[in-house]
Amino acid sequence: MDILLVDDHRSVVEGTKLLIESEPDMNVKIETDVYLVPDLIKLHKFDVILFDLYMPNINGADLAKKVLEIVPDAVILIYSGFEIAPHFNLLMESGVSGFIAKTSTRDQLIQAIRFAARKEAIIPMQLLKQLRRQEIVVSGGADQEKVTITNEEEKLLRELAKGKSNKEIAKTLMISQRSLEYGLTDIFQKLHAGSRVEAIKKAKTLGILPAEDLY
Repeated sequence: MDILLVDDHRSVVEGTKLLIESEPDMNVKIETDVYLVPDLIKLHKFDVILFDLYMPNINGADLAKKVLEIVPDAVILIYSGFEIAPHFNLLMESGVSGFIAKTSTRDQLIQAIRFAARKEAIIPMQLLKQLRRQEIVVSGGADQEKVTITNEEEKLLRELAKGKSNKEIAKTLMISQRSLEYGLTDIFQKLHAGSRVEAIKKAKTLGILPAEDLY
């Protein structure tokens, strides 16, 4: 089984490579430069590809989209040390086949890779519980597409409507500023908004936020 592991931290990929290759039937190719990945997958056929979520220049979700444009049947797992739940919808829309945490045991990592190679996926129970009943679906009318907003995204929108800065919102919601930025990206994409003002206006139009000012 040929596996591609992409992560900008050399020490991380080297250690993970050793863990995976302790399996006699698994061979790992590592890459720390995201710009080389498209050419790499054109030259080699990989059974499973693992992408770190947060990397310089491009995140794992966007890199997955680019790879799937080249190899539509590529099997891609997000291998991250950060919380996946806030970005679940964005990741699923990117076409990834599943997720595995860097805090997972060796056996869990190997199992996830084998499941993915069989076109099956394991989603952590904790993630399923977090996602349960956490989405609201709204529609601006019969001719408009439905927009699915999670509870966390709704909270973020409410803080935006209060005119708070990114730093203030991150502190209030107890998340990192990087997670906040990814959250904002998700919201802007869902609402087809190019700015905070547009996002708040669209959210009010759809009824996600009350029509009155929240300041």
